[in-house]
Amino acid sequence: MTTRQTTMAEPVDLGLPLDEPQPRAGCDVCGALAEQRAAARASGDHSKVSDLNVEMRNHHKPKRAAARRTATAS
Repeated sequence: MTTRQTTMAEPVDLGLPLDEPQPRAGCDVCGALAEQRAAARASGDHSKVSDLNVEMRNHHKPKRAAARRTATAS
C-alpha cells in the first residue's frame, strides 16, 4: 500500500531576476546578440529574449573543458 501525502510542500523561494546583460564594447558577437534580443522583444518573443540573455551572459565565460585543461596544466 502506498502512503499519500496529505500536506502541502514548502513554498519555493525564488530570487529576483538577474539584470539584463549589456553587450561588451567592441564585441561583434555581443552586438549581434543584442540586436537579435531587441527584435525578439519587439515581436513579443520573451522566451527568445531570455535565451539570448543567457547566451550573452555566457559568451565571454571560458568553456569548461578549456578551464579544466588550464587547471590541470598548472
